[in-house]
Amino acid sequence: MVNSNRRIGILVGGGPAPGINSVISAAVIEAVNSKHEAVGIKNGFEFLVKGDTSQTVDLGIEDVSTIHTQGGSILHTSRTNPTRRAEDLQTCVATLEKLNISHLITIGGDDTSYGASEIARAANGRIRVAHVPKTIDNDLPLPGDMPTFGYETARHVGAGIVMNIKEDSRTTNRWYFIVAMGRHAGHLALGIGKAAASTLTIIPEEFSKPIISLSDICDVLEGAILKRKVAGRPDGVAIIAEGIASKLNLSDLQSIAGIDIPRDEYGNIRLADLPLARILRAEVEGRFKERGEAMGIVDLTLGYELRSAAPIPFDIDYTRTLGHGAVSFLLSEPKLGEQTEQGAMICIVDSQLRAVPFDDMRDPETGKTIIRMVDTDSLYYDVARRYMIRLEQADLEDEELLGKLAECASMQPEDFKRRFAVQS
Repeated sequence: MVNSNRRIGILVGGGPAPGINSVISAAVIEAVNSKHEAVGIKNGFEFLVKGDTSQTVDLGIEDVSTIHTQGGSILHTSRTNPTRRAEDLQTCVATLEKLNISHLITIGGDDTSYGASEIARAANGRIRVAHVPKTIDNDLPLPGDMPTFGYETARHVGAGIVMNIKEDSRTTNRWYFIVAMGRHAGHLALGIGKAAASTLTIIPEEFSKPIISLSDICDVLEGAILKRKVAGRPDGVAIIAEGIASKLNLSDLQSIAGIDIPRDEYGNIRLADLPLARILRAEVEGRFKERGEAMGIVDLTLGYELRSAAPIPFDIDYTRTLGHGAVSFLLSEPKLGEQTEQGAMICIVDSQLRAVPFDDMRDPETGKTIIRMVDTDSLYYDVARRYMIRLEQADLEDEELLGKLAECASMQPEDFKRRFAVQS
């Protein structure tokens, strides 16, 4: 018999990521087998903050038994922020209680994680929350360096696209500038670039300064093009992490782009509305034009093509365990005084499930969820960097190579060395 007084709600927040439906499927199956009702809440927090109880669907095993191989989200998603106003948070909790939701599973990235933790805190034990971390950005600080689900599929699909573009680049003797999604960190861009062996990848973590100029990025791109040309190759593919834009002066960027860049409900710049690839293309093409040289560059943005892809087996396997783990945690007997009493983030560490307290994922200064950045001191990054074509300090100290580079750029060697020394 189903325990109708114990209902497990499931919702999805933020952008899509491969594996969402697999989490939902596993969670529903585990809930039903544990004699609890599973309730799908449509469109994230969007209707909960309005007090609307109509956007729900009862889910049974037959409804979810085959969805684990599908991309997207059967419950849809939204970026509605339940913490934007105090009254929104209270309304959200009250609406969940009207729905008789005693346990809540949230599936999302850093913003959804923060919203989930605030709901658990505001409910004060009346609603227990399990958050399943997902994002193709791979920027949540999961223990054991586990990837966030969706990342491996996004990297797999993205690398396949870039491999095709590399062949087009080689065939047509031209460059491609490809901006890859990643609001803060360069994990996805680096993962795609390394797997596809792109000519170079640029990520925000490689710049130590908090604010950089557009010229800083264009210097890296221009230098790589010149080095490639000296080696007899007029073609190349550069992957640029979207999060680079977060290190640029926003007012200057808006002036160059010619648009006001909006923010989402969590206050994040809507980087998808910024034509970063086009801006970089125009700036670099302009540099070559000043030398009297036509430079054909194709600009692309890669991200939406990846988010709702069908998950690869890794992400299906991973998310089925996470969905099971979320229900198991919620239905376990909470121990009074433990940090996980009201809610936690569900992770896998050394093949074992672990409920990580929300507070362990918070930045003590901002109160927001901590962002995991690429460690540029790691072997992973070092190997990626070694196989890129880009100017290094050693190139500028090699007199023969320096002379060829300077000639290619129509510059004197010493002028070239001063101009590009910032890349070292």
